[in-house]
Parts: sequence; structure tokens; C-alpha cells
Amino acid sequence: MFDSLTAETLARMQFAFTVSFHIIFPAFSIGLASYLAVLNALWLRTRDATYLTLFTYWKKIFAVAFGMGVVSGIVMSYQFGTNWSVFSDKTGPVLGPLMAYEVLSAFFLEAGFLGIMLFGRERVGDKLHMFATAMVAFGTLMSATWILSVNSWMQTPTGYSINALGQFVPEDWWAIVFNPSFPYRLVHMVLAAYLTTALVVGGVGGLHLLRNRTDAPARRMFSMAMWMLIIVAPLQILAGDFHGLNTLEHQPAKVMAMEGHYDSHPHGAPLILFGIPNPDEKRIDYAIEIPQVSSLILKHKWGAPLNGLDTIPDADEPPVAIVFWSFRVMVGLGMAMLGFGAWAAWRRYRGRLYDTPMLHRAAILMGPMGFVAVLAGWVTTEVGRQPFTVYGVLRTSDSLAPVAAPAVAASLLAFIVVYFFVFGAGTFYLLRMMNKPAATPHLGLKDGPIRTAGSTPITQNNPDAHPSE
Repeated sequence: MFDSLTAETLARMQFAFTVSFHIIFPAFSIGLASYLAVLNALWLRTRDATYLTLFTYWKKIFAVAFGMGVVSGIVMSYQFGTNWSVFSDKTGPVLGPLMAYEVLSAFFLEAGFLGIMLFGRERVGDKLHMFATAMVAFGTLMSATWILSVNSWMQTPTGYSINALGQFVPEDWWAIVFNPSFPYRLVHMVLAAYLTTALVVGGVGGLHLLRNRTDAPARRMFSMAMWMLIIVAPLQILAGDFHGLNTLEHQPAKVMAMEGHYDSHPHGAPLILFGIPNPDEKRIDYAIEIPQVSSLILKHKWGAPLNGLDTIPDADEPPVAIVFWSFRVMVGLGMAMLGFGAWAAWRRYRGRLYDTPMLHRAAILMGPMGFVAVLAGWVTTEVGRQPFTVYGVLRTSDSLAPVAAPAVAASLLAFIVVYFFVFGAGTFYLLRMMNKPAATPHLGLKDGPIRTAGSTPITQNNPDAHPSE
């Protein structure tokens, strides 16, 4: 199966496989942690039991997703020591401290408060429990911040020098952490996480509304998800535009591959909607394009000149076909999210948000699309950086450990088997949890008066009443 592949190709496949599994869990847990913090704050402010029902429902799902993200992340550090030891040696003085900061300031923070958030409401009181929930949410955002700083430095390296051993050594930590692409990539990733979570929550809400459109928790989660979608989707498109302009400035070859521009366009570049990249002939076959629009998007000027891959040495070109299609998958799904959010907003305006089965079925279909978009964006970013691990400075071929192809192939096969069993079972369990409707939790005596939507307050003498709308 892998006989004709080199050790470098196999090592790249292995890292791509493991990081693809890993990235979907943090993308979900980042947004879900913030959602839990909002739910908990609304419960404390309003004492509406529906918010507590949703908090209890989604915190269990968060716990499983968080654990799967931790386990899948451990494997990646293992590969740095086995398949990419030269990369680790050369970049360690810069990237090592950043990864340590992520563990010390972010992961320990969220992990330290996780137990209080999950099990401590009756033990520590409302205020400390809310603080713990907020710290878990803040910790996930901090983790994303450090990891995005690491990856952004690999995309736009600054603030370093190279010593006699060929290692990158830090000269300016501010320039390293806040490298040119970091702010754009951080905003883009966090918004992607929020969109991913909104789509999952909306999909689960849509599923239960199809079964019972009077289900109060389902109505509430669906409504909140649709608000998040219509607010965040336009912001993500705007953030993507700024990110694209930054990428054009610092990684022009990546943008050329994304746009499918093999040739330069001195008088304005067309926007190629679809086509088949032909790397041998250096062209896009059967291209469907709109004249001048690529110049308008990338330079914000009609007729602005744009360079093509003919200005880049062949040895420095990224794999155009992969980047070209992954970018279109990401953008296409982003447009679908915007359209879906607008549809939901229209139905809300008409007072039909909860009794439009077609909308709820669409929500189920869109539920996993955030993960697909995140993976497509990651492929665009990472494959578009090739043939470099540190863009323009350290090639991927020079980052590989002295390992034999059969050894990498064996470990790759082992990963495939183990991952599909372990994470397949975990994902199946998550889906089973989501398939069950949200049940009202037991409300302890010290919770005080509670109310449900459209009801009078529930007293401590009736703690098990079910919320309704």
C-alpha cells in the first residue's frame, strides 16, 4: 500500500491524519466552553431553568470532547520527536517556550477549573462555579492563542536569528509571538470555532424540534445557535478578507495557488470559480471565471495587477490542486452558513423559527459542516505553506528525522487502526448523547426560586419541575 512512498511523504501523511482528528475537538470545545459560560451566566441572572437544563446537557458533551482533544493532542508531540526531530532541533529554541507557555498558562488553567465546572456547583457556590466556568472558557481561548502564535510564526517567521548550529534562536519575543499573520489567524480560527459550535448546537436543536416542536430546551438552543450564526458568519467573511490580504503580502505563492493563478495578470485578474488545475501544463482547465473580480477582492481595486505562479520558482510552488479545492470548500461552506443564518433570521422575523421543518432538517445537514470547513481551512493553510515548514526558511525535506519509510508506514497504519476504533467509539458516544433530549437536572434546595419560560417561579418545594415554553 505504501511501498512507493518516501519517508517524507509518509511522515507528512501521518501528521496530517493525526492533526485532522485533533483539530476538530478543540474547534468544538473552544466554542462550547464559551457557550457554557453564557448559559451559566444567564441561569444565574434569570433563574430560568431552561438555561440550567442546557448547561447540564452540554457540559457532559463538552467533557467528552475535551478529553478526546487532549488524547489526540498527545500523539502530535510524539511525532515531533520521531518523524520531525530535525525540525524540533532547529526550531526548539523558539517554539519550545511558546508550547510550554500554552501548557502552563492555558491548559493548566482550563484543566484546573474543569472539575469545579463539571461537579462543583453544589460544593463551591454559584459565584465560584461561575468563575470556574469562565476560566475554562478563557483557558480554551488562551490555548488557541498560544497554538496559533506557534503556527503563525511558522507561516510568517520574525524576531529570530540563526546560530552556527542552524537553529532558530529568539531575538525579539514580542515579534515572535505577535508575528505578522498572528492576529488575523487567531480571529479567523476563534470565529471558526464559534461557527462550528453554533452549527452543532443548531443541528441538535433542529433534530429535537422535528420530534417535538414544543420542547423548550430545544427551542432555546436552536434560537441561540441561529443568533450566533447570523452574527458570526458575516464577521468571519470579513475576517477572512483581512486574512487573505495579509497572506497575499507575506505568502503570495499560497494565494496564487488558492486563486489558481498560474499566470500573472498585469491588467486585472479574474476570479476562477471552478476548474481543474493542470500542473503539467500550468493552467486551469475548464475554468469558470469572472473577469477582474480577483483583483477587486485581493487589491480592492478594479484592474489591479496580480502576479501568478510564473513568478515563483517551481521548487517553491505549493501543490496547487489541493490548495485550490480546499479553499473553495472552505469558502463555499462559509457562504452556505451565511445563507442558512439569513434563512433562519427571516423565519424568526416571520415568527416561524420553531415550526419550519425544512429549516430544522437543513440545520441537521449543516451540523457537521463547521468541522468540514475547519479541516478545509487547515489544509489550505498548511499545504499552501509547502514546501516549507518555516515559510521561506526551512524546507520540509530538511526537517525530517533520519527514519526509514517502512517504520513510518507501520506507525501510520497503527494510528489509522487505533484512531478509527478509539475516536470512532468516542464520536459515536457523542452522537448518542446529542440524540437524547435535554432533561431537566435536579435543582438543589440552595438554588433558590427558579422559573421556567412562560411560567411563574418554581419554589424549592417543587425542584424537579420540567421547563416548558
